[in-house]
Amino acid sequence: MTAPRSPTASGSRRWVFWIFLALAVFYLGVEHRAHLTGTLRWLPLAILLLCPLMHVFMHKGHGSHGGHGQDRNADAKGSPRFSSRSAG
Repeated sequence: MTAPRSPTASGSRRWVFWIFLALAVFYLGVEHRAHLTGTLRWLPLAILLLCPLMHVFMHKGHGSHGGHGQDRNADAKGSPRFSSRSAG
């Protein structure tokens, strides 16, 4: 049989983990400061340039854009909005 864990034991482990993680991030930042400053300078431009690529690749599952709304709203085809387009 295993002994039941006390809430303080799991809480102290959580604190130790977060302190270790904070120290690791701090020392990685200090040691790689030159790399980080060079990267942070180009970050806004990289985000701006990635927007079109994300748009292209994230619309991959949609199919073509020609079929928007054709199968949906079958009861709305008799509405004035759709009839005014076909009248012209």
